[in-house]
Amino acid sequence: MRRFWKDVTVEAGEVALDGKPVRTPGRAPLTLPTPQLAQAVAAEWREVRETIDPRAMPLTGLANAAIDRISTARDTFAEGLSAYGESDLLCYRAAEPAPLVERQAAAWDPLLDWARGRYDVHFETAIGVMHRAQPDATVARLREAVLALDPFRLAGLSPVVTISGSLVAALALLEGAADAETVWQAARIDEDWQAEQWGEDALAVEAAEARRRDFDAGVRFLESL
Repeated sequence: MRRFWKDVTVEAGEVALDGKPVRTPGRAPLTLPTPQLAQAVAAEWREVRETIDPRAMPLTGLANAAIDRISTARDTFAEGLSAYGESDLLCYRAAEPAPLVERQAAAWDPLLDWARGRYDVHFETAIGVMHRAQPDATVARLREAVLALDPFRLAGLSPVVTISGSLVAALALLEGAADAETVWQAARIDEDWQAEQWGEDALAVEAAEARRRDFDAGVRFLESL
């Protein structure tokens, strides 16, 4: 769609183009829960040049998802995110070499320790990638934490969880126990190690950059809430 508007304004949490409220793809009003998020979404509309490129408007996309998809099926969406706690990246460790083992422990153990204290849970860690079941109480407690979130926080949390592969790290970010760079670096340990050993692949770098953009969008979305 080509740009047809001149002015972008925000009033009572709604973004408007030339005075007309923006609507989601589902035709619901694009109403944001905080002034910060409303202004951030409005900025994406102001930056549109000739045509709309959804890839350049990730916050708008996450807001649309919160309103159209998640708000109408919040529990189902939350269940899908909470399932990452059953096979969290942080629980699967390398057997060797020692430098990689140490790097994983240095980055991942503090996040698991935080979750143990925050949620009063226990984690089973494993060597390798074969599934290791987590205690039922741990799965239930993490599920409870995710189910307590509103649709907008679920929308912002989603790319952080799915890209990092860690529900624990994403919850630490959400609650201010870890910053975005800490979580990103923790999620990248295995890939960075491989690149250090064998060199970088151009396609892998491009894919990582795309994931980082989506990850950062989720972080900005959460910070705006």
